[in-house]
Amino acid sequence: MTLSKFYSSDSQVYWTCKALLDGRTINHRTEIREVRGWRLGAIIHRLRHHYDWPIHAEYVGPQNVAHYSLKAGIDRAKLRFPRSAQGLGQGGAQ
Repeated sequence: MTLSKFYSSDSQVYWTCKALLDGRTINHRTEIREVRGWRLGAIIHRLRHHYDWPIHAEYVGPQNVAHYSLKAGIDRAKLRFPRSAQGLGQGGAQ
């Protein structure tokens, strides 16, 4: 796999960023169903701690399933984006 393919717009990172920016609340089951991914927790951790995204987590049910969303009132223009999702920063690919 080439490096440019790794950073494609179809990546799980891109999907996660787009879903959050679209105002969705997502969880691991959503990721599996929509993009057959399995690293949502790691992606969320990276967005929070490396890119400073204000992501809210709510733990639901007896199994404490994490449901992630962006905190209300975020300024999209102030967010930093991973390489595979940089097009979303300019309001693109919507």
